[in-house]
Amino acid sequence: MAWFLLARLLFVGAVGYSAFLLSPVAGNPAASVAFGLLLAGLAVALELQLRDTPVTHMLGALVGGAIGLAIAKGIGAAVFWADPGDERVAFLHSFVLLLLPYLGLVVGGRKGEWLEPARLVTLFRAAGPERRYKILDTSVIIDGRIADICETSFIDGTLVIPQFVLKELQLVADSADSMKRNRGRRGLDILQKVQKMSGVEVIVSDVDFPEVKEVDLKLIELARTLTGKIVTNDFNLNKVAQLRGVQVLNINDLANALKPVVLPGEIMKVFILKEGKEYNQGVAYLDDGTMVVVDNARKMISKTIDVVVTSVLQTTAGKMIFGRYIDPSAAAQAQQSTGHGDRDESRPRSRHAAQPQMGPAASGPAAVAAPVAPPANGT
Repeated sequence: MAWFLLARLLFVGAVGYSAFLLSPVAGNPAASVAFGLLLAGLAVALELQLRDTPVTHMLGALVGGAIGLAIAKGIGAAVFWADPGDERVAFLHSFVLLLLPYLGLVVGGRKGEWLEPARLVTLFRAAGPERRYKILDTSVIIDGRIADICETSFIDGTLVIPQFVLKELQLVADSADSMKRNRGRRGLDILQKVQKMSGVEVIVSDVDFPEVKEVDLKLIELARTLTGKIVTNDFNLNKVAQLRGVQVLNINDLANALKPVVLPGEIMKVFILKEGKEYNQGVAYLDDGTMVVVDNARKMISKTIDVVVTSVLQTTAGKMIFGRYIDPSAAAQAQQSTGHGDRDESRPRSRHAAQPQMGPAASGPAAVAAPVAPPANGT
């Protein structure tokens, strides 16, 4: 940093001394020096603004400006027959010389990511299937279920990890809060696991948007640039991206869609973990984190019981199942009446085993349920 500061001071001093010698403001040395220092200050301010700009964008701006200037000079040479003494012709020529380099600078700066080696190769590659980009955000990386989904090959295309997401993940991993630190380190471990998977293409994108401060908005802009989809489980990012026309793959929506279908009247075997909010209620959880609220089950805490499903409620946070406790003899009678007894082994059983869990969430990762032998009728 000291070298940069010294270079800036030398540059400003050199410009001021040059203005003093050459006097751009005739007859007023002080005004000339002030004018030179002002120009030097503007140049330093521009350099500070370009500090966080990717090299590809600056190179794109330079190439675009050069192309625009060349086209403007070509147009000027092509209209050699025009009268250069006419003020209208002179103004039009000057306007073209200013307009085309300006457009080249702006367009080249915005499309600078095409100068990345990976994008340049696609320009000379034979036409083939279009690459589909899936952009991961911080929440889905920390969640960890993306690694399991990648192992099953349900995610196709290229996984893109933006550099600003890695930076945010590193800040979480370096947090003073132990819980946040563990979540951040878990996210880094998940990324390493995904990168080592065979058949999964993972790239780290250096494309950034310095004018955009929020990470969620950066993700949306990157998805627009790459024509890709955002993979997340952030509810707010999901809504904002959809409003801006960007497609989103929500891991929570996928998990809710894969939960087993439970219909009213079915019999379930659950473990009552704690008491509910209402009178004489018990609360249980399925292996996938679904909450089961059971009436008349407060006295059955820490026991595995049979319950009959009364209703199912689908919320934005997940699915909730409501049921009531029935005694074993009533459960056997209900099984026989609904045809779920041992006489019809070809039909799938509608029993779900729920082991006791510590603080499950409705939208948490689904666990693999261990097979549970059905209880004998009449016991």
